Amino acid sequence: MIGGLKAGIGIARSLLVYHGLPWRVMAMRRFMRELVGPGALAFDIGAHAGNRSLALAKAGARVVAFEPQPAFFAILERIAAKRPIEIRREAVGGRAGRVTLRISNRHPTLSSIVPGWPDRIGSASGFEMVEWDEEIEVPVVTMDSLIDQYGLPDFVKIDVEGAEAEILGGLSTAVPLVSFEYLPAAMDVADRCLDRLASLGTYEFNLVVGENQRFATKLWMSLADFRDYLAETSQSGSSGDVYARLLAASPRAESEEPQS
Repeated sequence: MIGGLKAGIGIARSLLVYHGLPWRVMAMRRFMRELVGPGALAFDIGAHAGNRSLALAKAGARVVAFEPQPAFFAILERIAAKRPIEIRREAVGGRAGRVTLRISNRHPTLSSIVPGWPDRIGSASGFEMVEWDEEIEVPVVTMDSLIDQYGLPDFVKIDVEGAEAEILGGLSTAVPLVSFEYLPAAMDVADRCLDRLASLGTYEFNLVVGENQRFATKLWMSLADFRDYLAETSQSGSSGDVYARLLAASPRAESEEPQS
């Protein structure tokens, strides 16, 4: 009963935050229209409550959304009805198989497949009261296998609580536009993501801080300049999303083994 109450509170909070604030919903939709056009293919990895998938679909994109949490998969099923959104109850990682998903029922946005993630992040500022109170096994697919199935996406959004670098490690083809979440408490993950993207091609970078749904600067930056900018920005304690826009692809790289 207590677990069910926690889960209900967590789901209600996510629905309110991601669907219940009209100004935030409209800002997300405007921003997604800037990034993708009709007919684009987008992967929403860590789709959660589906606000990003819905905004991408309304921008005219064909969306493949990944969400292994059962409660949010059910929400996505309703959102995807009669829309160009395919939902998959899988995690994406560095190699195919199965993995343990640690779920925080009260704070479901913080659920993660990264071993040791609750111990690592739980002591960081703002995470002290988070409890990861459920575990389930979920299937894992790789980016390379998804590209083999669907073709090269125009945009990939990754928000998976610490597994961003593992996902990019399972990618050996440069994607035109990628976003991944960064957390000030785990900037090494962002560094690994930047390293992996640099191995796939020449990218330029920008940043969205928090839920602003607009780029932090008008000018996109080179990798070297962006590393300094991201390090400085992260000192404010705010999380956000890194955006990487492809300028030129490198020869096909080998997928990496996931790192724990």
